Amino acid sequence: MASSSASAALLSSPNPRPSSSISPKSKLSQTLSFSSSASFSFQSKSLRSSLSLRPSTSRRNGFVVKAGLPLVGNVAPDFEAEAVFDQEFINVKLSDYIGKKYVILFFYPLDFTFVCPTEITAFSDRHAEFEKINTEILGVSVDSVFSHLAWVQTDRKSGGLGDLNYPLVSDVTKSISKAFNVLIEDQGIALRGLFIIDKEGVIQHSTINNLAIGRSVDETLRTLQALQFVQENPDEVCPAGWKPGEKSMKPDPKLSKEYFAAV
Repeated sequence: MASSSASAALLSSPNPRPSSSISPKSKLSQTLSFSSSASFSFQSKSLRSSLSLRPSTSRRNGFVVKAGLPLVGNVAPDFEAEAVFDQEFINVKLSDYIGKKYVILFFYPLDFTFVCPTEITAFSDRHAEFEKINTEILGVSVDSVFSHLAWVQTDRKSGGLGDLNYPLVSDVTKSISKAFNVLIEDQGIALRGLFIIDKEGVIQHSTINNLAIGRSVDETLRTLQALQFVQENPDEVCPAGWKPGEKSMKPDPKLSKEYFAAV
């Protein structure tokens, strides 16, 4: 596990936040409704610098996940929050996707950090692959929409994001992070949680990384494709590492031997 100082270095701000005024585009997203209330406040620079952004351990931080019903297999906690998309403030409600799209919902600790932009831009660059299989991506952090917008308006070569192909949701109240059991209470930030939610609003997959470990777009896409395959073919299951076009398996003591005989 990375040391406290190593994680702080990974997540510390590479450059100060832009001080110029922010002017969102007037264009609205056709799929998400505009929310005119932008009542979120900036986190102060002193507050951010005082946070010890180290990997969470129960021994060091006293961070304990309170076990409840497992999220996987249950309906995802609904939320409605402001977000930034296409350099505009919009409103996102998770339940609006029910019956329409799969959702990749991922949490990251903070804006203007090191590991986070590599994940966020990686998902954005491959958004078309998810869109092709009827899936939306939503990124979430505890930062304000103003911070999200400033980061989007910062060039990638300067540690920014540039334009993104999906919304960044603001969880300033930390209620979304808490509902999905990824909030580090004593630090006020979220672990790197990722959830795949199907069109019925049910969480079918989740992974949670500690702060210093980035996630894989390839594995997220592969898992999503496997999920969609078994939902479309309920009499079959996907073995380890399965990819579209590869042989699946029958969940039966006798019929499964066909798969094992072929590998």
